[in-house]
Amino acid sequence: MKFDFDETIERRNTNSIKYGMAAFGKLPEAIPLWVADMDFKTAPCIINALQERCDHGIFGYSGIDDEYKETVSKWFAARHDWSIEHDWLVLAPGVVTAIYTAVRAFTSPGEAIIINQPVYGPFASSVEQSGRKLVVNELVYDNETYMIDFDDFEAKIKQENVKMFILCNPHNPVGRVWAEEELEKLGEICLKHGVLVVSDEIHQDFVYDGHKHLVFANLNPNFADIAITCTAPTKTFNIAGLSVSNILITNKDLRATFKSEYSKSGLSQIGIMGIVACQAAYSGGADWLDQLNRYIWGNITYIDNFLKERIPCVKCVRTEGTFLVWLDFKDLGLSDAELDELISNKAQLWLNTGISFGAGGSGFMRLNAGTTRSTLHMAMERLKTAITG
Repeated sequence: MKFDFDETIERRNTNSIKYGMAAFGKLPEAIPLWVADMDFKTAPCIINALQERCDHGIFGYSGIDDEYKETVSKWFAARHDWSIEHDWLVLAPGVVTAIYTAVRAFTSPGEAIIINQPVYGPFASSVEQSGRKLVVNELVYDNETYMIDFDDFEAKIKQENVKMFILCNPHNPVGRVWAEEELEKLGEICLKHGVLVVSDEIHQDFVYDGHKHLVFANLNPNFADIAITCTAPTKTFNIAGLSVSNILITNKDLRATFKSEYSKSGLSQIGIMGIVACQAAYSGGADWLDQLNRYIWGNITYIDNFLKERIPCVKCVRTEGTFLVWLDFKDLGLSDAELDELISNKAQLWLNTGISFGAGGSGFMRLNAGTTRSTLHMAMERLKTAITG
C-alpha cells in the first residue's frame, strides 16, 4: 500500500469539532464516529502544495484562474464522464452554503421544497430556517436498502405546488447511489411540474461494489437546464476545514440569479488555501483516492461481517456509496432516547442519531467509517459488549 491509512493520528486538542467531546457533552473516553470528517491525513500532493504556499508567505485576497477551472473540468471528465464548461463554475465556501443560497434565490417565503428523508439534516434546516415549507417524501426501507416512492413524490409535488427538490446523490445517510432509471424518473417528474433540482453530489467520489455515480445534470440536457449541481473536494480529500466547493450551473439565467443571491450574503472570495488544495487534489490526488476507497470499503465490509457474526440484532444497511454506514437497531426495541443512552454512555461511542435525519431515521444510527481499522475494531467490540455483554 503506497499510503498509510492505518496510521493513528492524535486529533484531540487540535480544534477538531469531531473530537470536541466536552463541547458536546460527550464522555472523554468516547470514540467519535459521527460527523463526516475522516481520521486520515490528506493526500501528500495537497500537503506539499499547501506547504509551498505557506513558504510564499503572503495570503491576500485570491481568486481562481483558467488553470483552476481546467483542473476541475479534467477531474469531472475523468472521474464522472461529465464535460463541463468553465463558465458553469461558481465557487462557494461549502455545499451547505450553496444549498441555502439556492433556496433563497429560487423560492419565496412560504413556497414548498421537497426532500427524501431520512437525509442530511441541513436539507430540512435550509428550508425551515428560510421560511419555506418543508415537504417530505419518505424513502422506503425493505430491511436491506432504500427505494424512492415515486407515486408519493409526484403526488406531493402536485398537492403542495412544490418549487424545488433537494436531491442527495450518493445519499447521506442511507448509502444509496441512485441508478440511472431512478434519476431519470425523478428528473422527468420535476420537468413535468416545473420543479428546480438542487443536487448535492458531495460524496460522488465514494462509490463501491460495481455501482457508478451519475451526475444528474449529465443525464439529459433538459435536466441540466433545471439543475444546480453542488460538488466539493472537501469530503473526498478530508479538507473540509479549508472551505471550498465547486457549484456547477449550466443554465446562464439560473447561474446569474444564484450569483446575485450569493452576493447578498456578504461572502466574497474563497480563501487561498482552499483554492490551492482543490487544484492540488484534482491534479494529483487520484491514486490516493483510489487506495482510500479500497481501504474504506474494507472498513465497511468489516463492520457488516462483524454485525452478522457477533451482533446479528443490529443490521448494516447495504452501502453503495459515501464513507458513512447506516445501522439499523430497531430489533432492540428501544426508544431513540434509550438507543442514544446505550450508544453514548454504555458503549461509549459517538455516532449520529438516526432521528436527526428525519422521522424515518428513528431506530437507526449513522457511523463514520472513515477511520483506522484498529479504531473500528475497538468501537465494534464496545458495541458488542454494550448489547450482548
